[in-house]
Amino acid sequence: MINSFEFKNFGPVHQLKCDNLGHINLIIGGNGTGKTIILKALYSAIRTLEDYKRGNEPRNASEILAEKLYWTFEAEKIGDLVSKGADEPLFFKFILDDKEFCYGFGKDTTKIIQTLENHVSPRDSNSVFLPTKEVLSLYKIILESREVGKTFGFDDTYLDLARALRQPPRGGKNYQNFALSRKHLNEILDGKIEYDERTGRWQFKKGNQKFPIGVTAEGIKKISILDTLLGNRYLDPKSVIFIDEPESALHPAAISKFLDIIAILAESGIQFFMASHSYFVIKKLFLISQKQDSLSIPVISSVDDHWSIANLKEGLPDNPIIDESIQLYKEEVDLALQ
Repeated sequence: MINSFEFKNFGPVHQLKCDNLGHINLIIGGNGTGKTIILKALYSAIRTLEDYKRGNEPRNASEILAEKLYWTFEAEKIGDLVSKGADEPLFFKFILDDKEFCYGFGKDTTKIIQTLENHVSPRDSNSVFLPTKEVLSLYKIILESREVGKTFGFDDTYLDLARALRQPPRGGKNYQNFALSRKHLNEILDGKIEYDERTGRWQFKKGNQKFPIGVTAEGIKKISILDTLLGNRYLDPKSVIFIDEPESALHPAAISKFLDIIAILAESGIQFFMASHSYFVIKKLFLISQKQDSLSIPVISSVDDHWSIANLKEGLPDNPIIDESIQLYKEEVDLALQ
């Protein structure tokens, strides 16, 4: 798994170093602090290693990475990712399975990354990014706009996810924890999603009834995506899953169950990186970390453009999101006591 990472001059993230990562890692902070950029940067790096030397892939790691950054961040040139006003180049490094992968480039860089060092072996596993917007109802549009039109609009996190969902279901015995997780997911869903080859559309099946994906609840679509990727074996115990705002479109009870499932999958080996500004998500993960002795959950927190690292095993970190939520609770209690 990813053991540590370091950012310098990467968009709004001027300096960030995080060691001792866990199987579940949480990034919290307000809008515009760089949470999603951190997820996308990590995703771009690990997907580069997963594409590198796979099958008959002819490109080297530098070429794959440059293209991945271009389509994931949808910048006119990748040099635009360098922090505005920075005197030094962008630098990124992570340690994966105790092996280093790092690169750097300046603001004038267009398509070629001159500085890249890789000691990580090519990966057979697949990683995936679950963006804030759901993908199922946009499935055909995403594939057509990117594979046919070659235009910006849906970045590589959406395209890669749509392609992953395109993989047909596979029979046979699944990983034990995957099977358990899918059972819990199906309990939340009370049904399942299926792809109709005839119409080229996803649909939700509940009993003998079938519903168009467009009239299916957002939360059901989001949870169904994870269930589908577990069912078609796109994911395995060495996968890394990035989730932007896991709370999006889910009611509190579903969020709680969804995070319980993530904890089960983390025990099977999958590593998670989540970005959130929900107190409910933070509190639930805190409770999970307290209940499971073996589960350490690092939390990377942004306060006034400064990043700090804590661990939910040791308590809730200082952060305006948490402070505001506690203050609102106190005000509610005061009103109730009046």
